[in-house]
Amino acid sequence: MLHPSYSDLMKVVNSEVEPGEEPVVSSRYSIVMATSKRARQIISGSETLVNAEGKKPLSVAVEELNEGQIKILSDEE
Repeated sequence: MLHPSYSDLMKVVNSEVEPGEEPVVSSRYSIVMATSKRARQIISGSETLVNAEGKKPLSVAVEELNEGQIKILSDEE
């Protein structure tokens, strides 16, 4: 089981969206794509933004997203 849940991650990502604006992510697919891209970056040697000791790259990517260390940009950004 993934912790935090997809819905929790979506709330974190969309937390800075003003009322009435389009959310940055509106599906699980967006969360999966963003975390998998970040995990590949970590595997390729990018420095982690959280304590990664003993954790798999995907777990680190999810933790970074949940803590607001990384952002998902909209198409316009």
